[in-house]
Amino acid sequence: MFRLAALPAALAFVCVTAFAADWQEGNTYNAGAQVTYAGKTYQALVTHTAYVGANWTPSSTPTLWKEVSGSTPTATPVPTATPAPTATPTVVPTATATPTTAPTATATPAAGCYAAFKSGTAYTGGQKVTYNGRNYEAKWWTTDTPSNSEWGPWKDLGACSGSTPTPTAVVTPTPTSVVTPTPTGVVTPTPTSVVTPTPTAVVTPTPTAVPTPTPTAVPTLAPGAEVPAPTSAQVGSYFTQWGVYGRDYQVADIISNGSADQLTFINYAFGNIYEKNGGYECGIVNKLEPGATNPDAAGAGTGGDAWADFGLTAKRRVDPSDTIKWDDKLAGNFREFVAYKKKYPNTKLFISLGGWTWSKWFSKASATDALRKQLVSSCIDIYIKGNLPTLDGRGGPGSAPNLFDGIDIDWEFPGVIGQPYNTVSAADKQNFTLLLAEFRKQLDELAAVNKKEYLLTVAIGVGKDKIEMTEPQAYSKYLNWINMMSYDFNGGWAAQGPTDFQSHLYPDTASANYWDPKDPSKRSLTSYYNVDDAVNLLINAGVNPKKLVVGIPFYGRGWTGVTNANNGLYQKATGAARGTYEAGIEDYKVLKNAPGNVFVHPVTKQSWKFDGSTFWSYDTPEVIQTKIDYAKAKGLGGMFSWSLDGDDSNATLMKAMSKVKQ
Repeated sequence: MFRLAALPAALAFVCVTAFAADWQEGNTYNAGAQVTYAGKTYQALVTHTAYVGANWTPSSTPTLWKEVSGSTPTATPVPTATPAPTATPTVVPTATATPTTAPTATATPAAGCYAAFKSGTAYTGGQKVTYNGRNYEAKWWTTDTPSNSEWGPWKDLGACSGSTPTPTAVVTPTPTSVVTPTPTGVVTPTPTSVVTPTPTAVVTPTPTAVPTPTPTAVPTLAPGAEVPAPTSAQVGSYFTQWGVYGRDYQVADIISNGSADQLTFINYAFGNIYEKNGGYECGIVNKLEPGATNPDAAGAGTGGDAWADFGLTAKRRVDPSDTIKWDDKLAGNFREFVAYKKKYPNTKLFISLGGWTWSKWFSKASATDALRKQLVSSCIDIYIKGNLPTLDGRGGPGSAPNLFDGIDIDWEFPGVIGQPYNTVSAADKQNFTLLLAEFRKQLDELAAVNKKEYLLTVAIGVGKDKIEMTEPQAYSKYLNWINMMSYDFNGGWAAQGPTDFQSHLYPDTASANYWDPKDPSKRSLTSYYNVDDAVNLLINAGVNPKKLVVGIPFYGRGWTGVTNANNGLYQKATGAARGTYEAGIEDYKVLKNAPGNVFVHPVTKQSWKFDGSTFWSYDTPEVIQTKIDYAKAKGLGGMFSWSLDGDDSNATLMKAMSKVKQ
């Protein structure tokens, strides 16, 4: 995993002069303002703030900007909230959700009237204006002219009884949506110091050292009580909560590009955990995530995006005939997945908890039996029972029942520090098992009442150091399957070192006695970052191979300034390659058309593309087939990907991956 330096601080606003200023994140732009971006001039269509981390670049937000002049330059990447590594090996991508557009503040009413409606201004739900002698209240985000249409974005409050005040200032409110966490990932070296967990009796908020509690015995399953492995191959993927913003990947797109016909499960990324009621509980809030750009920030790891989850109206709808009313309790991605499951009732939907950015409290939350019970109960209440919190008129008790079929735990990582703000303890090794046992127990209790099966999975780092800090045989008994994050083995964070693969099937060795002579790493810890070694470590530790689901990246990792020798393999680089959202990372849908020749390593079975200077390591359909052949030969349980929005419009990689079911 890795982290980025902080992005520029927000500015108040940008004045338009005879020469358009460069567009910058953090600025507020009035309707009509002109800026330059990537060699082109753009004009703002509405007044808005380009929140830091939102990635509302002029070229990617046609609802906010229109191009007025310029030529076509080389695209300049805009950084998203993907962290930059603090240590060697592998890492997981982060991504950033976009806040809702901030509107002009509502003026104080005078004799029953409000501020006059301004054409081109964005308003959010609850704001009031006066238009043509009548008062209106916005039901949701809109730039539409007020009308008394029942189904429109405005609620007619009646005739205005006084004069309409003119607002004297434009106020930028705190955004109601969020920067969201990151994908799954792999390995960082085991830290040299470990935080001691809080005592069993008390959750202590201070950082003072405390005695390590005596580990509680893991519940013993009766003979034959292990959760059975799937009887058929699984094909799954992660849907990113924040992908509906800058990436513009909607739930409906899973269907339209053909992925839905291939999938057996979808993991919704992510849900967060918060300090609450003397312990730690699942929750859903609207809060900017400072840890996505600055892991040392106060409040890092405590963000949330309720707006994406159940507030917004999707740009493309699974069911276009489904009208969302202003007082409906459910909208957003959750409402879209309700419609999705009506079309694909056999596809299992999981809430994935944690991820790279939101694994802050797992260690402390699993430290005692009481804390584990509190956490698990809260997560089941929100996501399985559907008792969402009430925010901005949405949600509330019983607002999303039967939406999720199970829970995926993405703790990054038990016993090994991920983000620097995460809690970590030597007791995590057994507490991880105990936490999963508690999830299994409470899910089974609810299943007995509802006569419905609830699933439990994990996403794990597959580095040797990560696997050895857990108890695979013990914890796998409580799971339906294990999602192996077998990607991000290398990346742009190691830009000065030799280029290597971000995902590969075999180690850089043909046999125990033969090393690839061009591989400089030899049999170090990083050489274990490959699918085959991870699978063998888990099977040898006692995991049923049918419970192992191999991860496939729908993106690549790249370097630039690579020495033009050996087709770029194991050569020095000057830096991370240019990417659309972040340096050193790019989606498959872009890489497949990038310049260069594709090569396949004869030993590792991994592909890469090299154009004489830029080196990209990514999975092609042919490489995926090699991994399918391997999975079948080893008797594994299937494949999943990170993430759906990286594939092309024809779901090329998803269709290749789904052949594991054949």
